[in-house]
Parts: sequence; C-alpha cells; structure tokens
Amino acid sequence: MKISLNNPLFKTISEVATALGYETYVIGGFVRDLLLKRSSKDIDVVCVGSGITLAEEVGKKLGIKKVQVFRNFGTAMIRSDKFEIEFVGARKESYPSNSRKPIVEDGSLEEDQNRRDFTINALAISLNKNNMGELLDPFDGLIDLKNKILRTPLEPDKTFSDDPLRMLRAIRFACQLHFKIDPVALESIKRNRHRVDILSAERITEELNKIILSSLPSIGFILLDECGLLELILPELFNLKGVEQKNGVSHKDNFYHTIKVLDNISPDTDDLWLRWATLLHDIAKPATKRFDNEIGWTFHGHNHFGAQMVPVIFKKLKLPLNEKMKFVQKLVNLHMRPIVLAQEIVTDSAVRRLLFEAGDDIDDLMTLCEADITSGNRKKVKKYLSNFTLVREKLVEIEKKDRVRNWQPPISGEEVMSFFGIPPSREVGIIKNSIKEAILEGEIQNNRTEAIGFMITLGEKLGLKPKQTEI
Repeated sequence: MKISLNNPLFKTISEVATALGYETYVIGGFVRDLLLKRSSKDIDVVCVGSGITLAEEVGKKLGIKKVQVFRNFGTAMIRSDKFEIEFVGARKESYPSNSRKPIVEDGSLEEDQNRRDFTINALAISLNKNNMGELLDPFDGLIDLKNKILRTPLEPDKTFSDDPLRMLRAIRFACQLHFKIDPVALESIKRNRHRVDILSAERITEELNKIILSSLPSIGFILLDECGLLELILPELFNLKGVEQKNGVSHKDNFYHTIKVLDNISPDTDDLWLRWATLLHDIAKPATKRFDNEIGWTFHGHNHFGAQMVPVIFKKLKLPLNEKMKFVQKLVNLHMRPIVLAQEIVTDSAVRRLLFEAGDDIDDLMTLCEADITSGNRKKVKKYLSNFTLVREKLVEIEKKDRVRNWQPPISGEEVMSFFGIPPSREVGIIKNSIKEAILEGEIQNNRTEAIGFMITLGEKLGLKPKQTEI
C-alpha cells in the first residue's frame, strides 16, 4: 500500500537521506494521524544511520538556522511554525527491571518497530527513493486502526513491564481516539499496574493532563479505575467512589458525578486549570461526609477542606504551585457559592461578595457551577440553569453599578493614618474593614467621597479626631 506524502518536506528528507545512503522512514503518531485524517504537526523520522547527521543536513537544505541536538539520546529536532520533526537512528532497546530507562543499541527498522508501544504507532512510511510512500505494517496496525483497537506489537506483559508509562499511554489514546484497549492488553495492565511505582510524577501528570484535556475525559478515568491505576496515582479521586446507605437514605457516587461534571465542562473550555478545578471540586467529600437524621447525608465544608487539599495534590503530582494552583484552589473553595445563590433569592449584597472574592475568575466559576448540574431530573436541571442565568444577569448589573470585581479600597491605610494623625494600629484595620463591609452590604457607594464620609463618622465613634480637613 502506497501513501501520498504531498508535503515537499518529505521529498527534501528523502533526497538528503539518499545522498547519505540512509534508509529513512516517517513513523509513529504522524502516520497514525494521517491515516485517521487527524491533523498533526509532530513528525518522527527514523533512519538506519545517524539521526543527528540526517537532521543537520536536512536543516542545511531547508535553510534552518538552528537544529536542536540531543547527543545523549542520539536525537535531533527541527522546529518551525508549521511542523516539529524529530530525527532518530533506528534502535533496539532492553530494560532493567527497576527502571524505564532502556539500554539502547543501534538497530534495524524492524527492531525499531518492535519497541513501539502499540501497533497503530508502529506504522511506517518509506522515504526511500526506490519505494517512496510505501506503508510498512508488520503488526497489522492498519486493521487495528480500522477496528479502533489498541494492541501491543509484542507480548503485552513485556511491553508494559519494560515501560509502565505505556499503560497510561494506552488509556490516554483510548480516551483521545475513542479506541478500545485489546482485552489481552487490558488484563496485562491490571497485572502490571504496580510497575507505575518506577515512573516519575512528571510523566504520570503529563498523561493525566492529556486525559483531562480530551473531549470525554470520563473514558480515561473509568479505565484508570478499571485497571487499578487510579488508586495508585490519584487515590484522592479513587476515594470518591461508592455509595453508602443509612436509614434507607443514600447519596450519589461522587466519583461518577465528578467525571460527569468534567465531561459537561469540556465543550465549554480547553483551559487545563479550569478542568483541574472541575476534577477536584468535590475532592473533600469523603472527609466531610456525615449523616443527619433530619436531612440525610451532608458534606458540610467540603469546599473549604477541598481547597486545603489542592496544594498537597499539586505538590505530589509536581503540578505548578504558582497562580495556576491558586486559581484551582479558589474555584474549589468558591464552587458552592453560586449554587446557593441559584437556590435562594439573590440579594445584591450576596452578589457583591461573590464578585469581590472571585474577581476576574467569576466567569470560570459560573461555568464550573453550571457543569456541576448532573441531575437526571430534566425539570430540576432546567430550573437550576434558569436560576444561574438570573445570577449571571445580576452579576453584570451589580458590577456595572458597584465595580467590586478586582476591588481596590477607595481609601488606603496610609491615608487613614494621615487623616487622623495616628500610627499603625487596630483602629486603622477596623476602619478599612468597615469601609469594605459597608460597600459590600450596599450601605455606601463604592466611591471615594462616600468612603471618606463613612470614615469620619466611624472615626468619631472610635474617639478619633481629624488632623486635616481633606485627604
């Protein structure tokens, strides 16, 4: 079978490889995606020879100023706006039992294909002059593509034991491509799941992020659970599983609820951190679960406890501990607030406080809360969504009038001290906080004039006398 490679880039690589006397092939994900009619800018080129030499010569011919060389790995990379090509010499690999770092030796194309994770990623297209475009498919990857099956080229126990990351990649590909994992491979993942112990947190998280960013993340998390991997890599999420019943009253399974919410939000955002906030929004429910004889099961305070768990989880998974973590933490902490507003009569004061605390993240928070509606009762869902629409309208109205989103105090602490001629003290804090509360409660407008008037009146009550006539 011949594949048409229309990009002139491949002709250039072929010409350079011929001049060097190298057998050369494009292999892996690019071939798979080409056959699936999926766009891809990542191109893997394997040659029987030096991948670095091939890359450098191709770079010269293309007029590429910089070719990135990774001599320790025997690879090189050419980057542009349109593509990213990695060049590597064909190799064979063997793995020590306590590491996923292989012992690498030069090899043939066949040996290189043998080391691939799945048959659909072992497909290669020749770039050689004598058979340009010919598809090399030693493991029937083309059939597996057609049947949407993920199968390993070699015996799966060897594939997964050698490099346990392949287990997570299998689940990630199943999630991204909507493929099924071959039953034999699936059982092998279950047997070899404890091999993930040798993986770095960074590599695990990289695969988790790709699952979270897929169109239906629930597929990935259900498979992680089915294979016994979820309990090992994200036990906090695993602990959400299960339904407890007492006095004939049960609660929903919070694991399946969570991944349903993640599916719900996926069409509305590609923001990884909003999706992480969604995944962790109920993470503290097991720790806060209580049974009340009058109202049934409660999870009081799970949002606050969940916010405290976020830094711990992020640190363990080597996720960033910067503003991205703080964003996730904020949304986990606040996710109950709009829901409460949607259930009750919306007061201006409550909306002001929500705007004050959420700031520029208010839209993301509302998106999360709307996705959090997973009831099977259509009337209930319709009612909640209608109420959220009212909350959104109120948010716009209040912000236009009171400007409390990303609120800045109309009077600084330094100005309070200067006006009353006092040093840093308890009274300064009382005045600043009271001004903020008066604005949020709607007692005064959010402007400097009304804030000064309020400050003077409050100062008198505190026994303070102005030392100047104006600020």
